[in-house]
Amino acid sequence: MNETRKFALESALRERPLVAILRGITPEEIDAVFDALVASGFKLIEIPLNSPRAWDSIAAVAKRCPDDVVIGAGTVLDPVHAERLASLEAPLLITPNTDPAVIRAGVEHGLAPMIGCMTPSEALAAAKAGATALKLFPAADLGTGYFKSINAILPKGLPVLAVGGIDKSNMSEWHAHGVAGFGFGSNLYKPGRSADEVGRIAAELVEEWQRLSEVAHYAEQQEREADA
Repeated sequence: MNETRKFALESALRERPLVAILRGITPEEIDAVFDALVASGFKLIEIPLNSPRAWDSIAAVAKRCPDDVVIGAGTVLDPVHAERLASLEAPLLITPNTDPAVIRAGVEHGLAPMIGCMTPSEALAAAKAGATALKLFPAADLGTGYFKSINAILPKGLPVLAVGGIDKSNMSEWHAHGVAGFGFGSNLYKPGRSADEVGRIAAELVEEWQRLSEVAHYAEQQEREADA
């Protein structure tokens, strides 16, 4: 990962850790949907490899990806895909499961492995192998109480993103429990949804994230003043 992408990734995880998951997108759709997401303020965009001609879509947007946006592949199940992502300068390597071999391949090629996990064993194995972030899936089915329990044993500073059943209506509950960010799948994009509609939903999600961040910042400021 070059320094520009590394800075963009660090900034996105710190300021706007929202991942657009474009499962099922085609090369014919990708340009318009990608542009709509970028215009709405999304900085992290995933194209799952079980989408039609996924590598063509990744290559198309990689050629013109803005400096402050990071793209990559989802549903990565084979370590050999890490080298191909690195060659395209598409640093996100996102998995649905915890496979240390895939994580190590991503680290070796300078990528950012965001690793799907559910159990404490999976989460800790992913962290040990070098995951950049964890993807708690399926988040809505597991619930915020489960996240609170598992988060207590994870390495501090390792971001956990809630994925699966997340939309604008439940972001605040998860944010209040300390989740670091979100991944949005069919609630944001699904095959057949227009780029304009994707852009509208994306803008609402970004707006909600900014609102939640501002509320949290204000609460922290009030707490510091009360302790002063």
